[in-house]
Amino acid sequence: MPRRARQLSSTGIYHIMLRGINQQQFLEDREDNEKIIEIIKECKKISGYKIYAYCLMGNHLHLIIKVEKEPLEQIFKRICSRFVYWYNGKYNRVGHLFQDRFKSEPIEDQGYFFRVLRYIHQNPVKAGLVKKAGEYPYSSFNCYMETKGNQLVDVDFVLNIMCKEQLEKYHSIANGDKYLDITERPFRVTDEHAKEIIRKVSKCKNASEFQLLETKERNCYIRKLRKEGLSIRQISRLTGISKGIVERCGK
Repeated sequence: MPRRARQLSSTGIYHIMLRGINQQQFLEDREDNEKIIEIIKECKKISGYKIYAYCLMGNHLHLIIKVEKEPLEQIFKRICSRFVYWYNGKYNRVGHLFQDRFKSEPIEDQGYFFRVLRYIHQNPVKAGLVKKAGEYPYSSFNCYMETKGNQLVDVDFVLNIMCKEQLEKYHSIANGDKYLDITERPFRVTDEHAKEIIRKVSKCKNASEFQLLETKERNCYIRKLRKEGLSIRQISRLTGISKGIVERCGK
C-alpha cells in the first residue's frame, strides 16, 4: 500500500513524533539525551528551522517545529543520520535505529498549538516519570520558565501570547488530549523496573548489548524475563528484539 502524502501546514508549524524501531529505547542515558539535543541545535543553524517545544521519552520524542529554510524531510534526514552515526559508534551496532519515517501533523491555529504544546510537556507526567512538568530534565518546559541560557527553543512566540505564570497554570490543567500518541497496553512492570530486571538478568547495560548476545543465551534470558513478569511487548521494546522472536522464546 503506498504511503499517504504528508499533510502540509499553511503556517509552516508541525508537531513531529519520532520513534525507535520496534519501539526500542534509543535514549538510554543522559549522554544520549544530551547528544540528540546537541544535534537538533546544530542542525537548526544549518536548516534554519524554529523549535517551539521538545520532549525526549526514551523510545520516542516529540517536537513542535516551524519550517523556514528546508523541508521537513531534509531536516529529519540530517538530524537522524547524524544521531544514528554517533549512536551506532557508541553502542557498537549497525543498522536502522528509527522506525519508518517520522510522523507529523500540521498546526494551523493558535488554540491547537497551545494544546499540543501542553500535551508534549505533560508526556512525562502522564507516563508517571515525574509529578510536575518542570521536574523532567529532557523537555522544553523549563526553557519557558527560565529563559536565561536557552539557545535552542524559540520562546518569544509563546511568551508574547502567554506570560510565564499563565503558561505554568495552563500546563497544570488536567486533560485527556492525545496527539500522535503511542498507544500501548498497561505494563504489569514499569519500564524503569523492567530495565533494572533486564540488566540484572542479562548483565547487559543497554538494548544494543542485549542484541549482540549469542542466540541461545539471548533466548534463555528472554524466557527468564517472561518469568519475571515482563510482557512480550515490553521485552521487545526495551531490548530491540522483534516481537515474533520474543513470542517464540516464551513457548
